[in-house]
Amino acid sequence: MTSKTTWKPMLHVLAVGMIISLQFVQSMSAQVQTQTSTTSHPATVETRVERGEIVYLNGNEMIVKMEDGSLRDFANVPDSARVIVDGKPIGIHEAKVGMKLEKTVTTTSTPKTITTVQTVTGKVWHVSPPNSVILTLENGTNQEFKIPNGQKFNVDGQMVDAWGLKKGMNVSATKVVEVPEVHVTHEQQLTGSMPPPPPPAPDQPILVAVVVPAMPAAPAQAAPAQAPAELPKTGSPLPLVGLLGFASTVAGLTLKALRRIG
Repeated sequence: MTSKTTWKPMLHVLAVGMIISLQFVQSMSAQVQTQTSTTSHPATVETRVERGEIVYLNGNEMIVKMEDGSLRDFANVPDSARVIVDGKPIGIHEAKVGMKLEKTVTTTSTPKTITTVQTVTGKVWHVSPPNSVILTLENGTNQEFKIPNGQKFNVDGQMVDAWGLKKGMNVSATKVVEVPEVHVTHEQQLTGSMPPPPPPAPDQPILVAVVVPAMPAAPAQAAPAQAPAELPKTGSPLPLVGLLGFASTVAGLTLKALRRIG
């Protein structure tokens, strides 16, 4: 049976005279062997934070208003979902409208190189230089391998091309394939804070008496002073009468004196 496989790395050719070596005998006991190794390269980490506020809750449905004003409708939040509030995980049925949510998503991207090494040993059954060679494997089957352009082979310490391969030579070939890939992991943490409690209702009685303050009385205005109808009496009329009598006496004496002189 003949099949076709492309082998890019170099083919190591051993001379016919070396088939008695232990190493060669052990390599001939195996067919195509595959080994895979992974090499990791420095990772990059990206962190994204999303914030919002719960504006609607109904069973397992939750609507969150994001910082940019958009609304996100989570129609069926699983009961197993948890948000960390004050260090305590709570579920959807313990959440409340007005609760602030913050989700931190950490994305780690790790470049890796997957290296696959395939090794085959066999005896040259037929060679078509410079394109291909058919090897007889340990189980007796034949398999065709493509020879890369410009490939050189080591034959008894001498480097030869495909034209140097001869039927009956024992050959060990190795194929190395490197495939780059990026391993991405996502970690998210959801935290929240409860809305502040409503202010306590004031302790008011059923009826509240309303006291209306009494209006202060207007000050009484003093009545305007009126002029007295007559002057007040300050004394008795007797002194005045005495004064008039005295004056009359003086006048009479004066007239009597004047007559005597004349």
